[in-house]
Amino acid sequence: MPADLLNHLSARLNSVIPEGSSICVGLSGGMDSVVLLHLLSQLASRHGWRLSAVHVHHGISPNADDWADFCAALCARQAIPLHIERVDISPLRQHGIEAAARKLRHAAFARQPADLIALAHHADDQAETLLLQLLRGAGIKGVAAMPLFKPASATMCATVRPLLDIARADLLAYAQQYDLTWIEDESNADASYPRNFLRHQVLPLLEQRFPAYRQTLARSAGHFAEASALLDELAAEDASADELTVSSLRARSQPRAKNLLRHYLHSHGAPMPQSVQLANMLRQLIEAQPNAAVCVEFGDGWQVQRYQDRVLLLRDLGAFDPALVLPWQGETELEWPALQCRVAVRPAVGAGISQAKLQRAPVTLRLRSGGESLRPHPNAAKRSLKNLLQERGVPPWRRERLPLLYCGDELVSVVGVAVAAEFQAEEGEAALEFILLD
Repeated sequence: MPADLLNHLSARLNSVIPEGSSICVGLSGGMDSVVLLHLLSQLASRHGWRLSAVHVHHGISPNADDWADFCAALCARQAIPLHIERVDISPLRQHGIEAAARKLRHAAFARQPADLIALAHHADDQAETLLLQLLRGAGIKGVAAMPLFKPASATMCATVRPLLDIARADLLAYAQQYDLTWIEDESNADASYPRNFLRHQVLPLLEQRFPAYRQTLARSAGHFAEASALLDELAAEDASADELTVSSLRARSQPRAKNLLRHYLHSHGAPMPQSVQLANMLRQLIEAQPNAAVCVEFGDGWQVQRYQDRVLLLRDLGAFDPALVLPWQGETELEWPALQCRVAVRPAVGAGISQAKLQRAPVTLRLRSGGESLRPHPNAAKRSLKNLLQERGVPPWRRERLPLLYCGDELVSVVGVAVAAEFQAEEGEAALEFILLD
């Protein structure tokens, strides 16, 4: 394989990476990433790719500075631009060193000005990952194969893993053939880490009895990936709209309802709850009485709540200042910390708030203090804000945080809910619309 590795990689990537693409190599300085950098540096001119590298300096090891210096010297010799990202792992240590480091690496990769990040995961990594996920009791998505190419998502840029079908031994043979040098992370020998335990003590025994275990485990991971894709398609069919309803969960079998709930959480960027948490979440959503307040906390500051027939996914917004008052002086956008969102102001004609009437007095955004009322239509009676928000289906947790627009001491609008009849623009009149950007 070492002699053919360059051509193998060229054929593998030719249909995946367009000519002229900018590729940033995730360079740790270890053997795997050094080999990947060496291979891509030879292929870059052949395919018209622009190559760079990024080294994430975690600061965990006392040798971290030396590793960064090694990567800088390596890239300098090959005239490859290198960016060193220094990250602080201490705030995330409660999640475990490996998980925290991975999260910070992904964030660092996402900041790179490149079309895609090239990572040096290989066939041994694929096998180790599958076994680790199985031992952790992961679901179908967790044990699915790492793909050759993964499109960009909300939290990660597009990635390519060109070495996934190459064994570590073949990469080592290539590195020795070309006299490449690399650094050794001393933590790789620490068997207290689950991955190292598998790598050094379990997999060598497995290879004696099942020498083709890398290929067979990769094949199984591929089957899991296909099953995961099918479950996603089923959930997409079950999800009739962007929102999730309790009735749609009740109408399905428990496995299918779990799949739909799992898909909803994943598609909105939430972490996946453990199996017990997910089952408890589903049970509370579908079994609680209609007027019961359901709030299930999970992950790091995430909540699932039920309001009427809707399932609501929320981030913990934290405390807010009930005395908050923000003056509006013509800005097109204002930060609204109570909801951790922005209020946008857009010009309109004949709809929204009359610009002329807003000239009467200073305009401010405030929070509810109690006892407010508003007439939502010219022919309607004044309604208490409490009743109006209930009628408009505003969830209870949101009612105290909504911005109220005032002109002097007159309530003009509950932003995103209603405009007082006295301030509504007439046909053809210059107007403004205040909009919540969640």
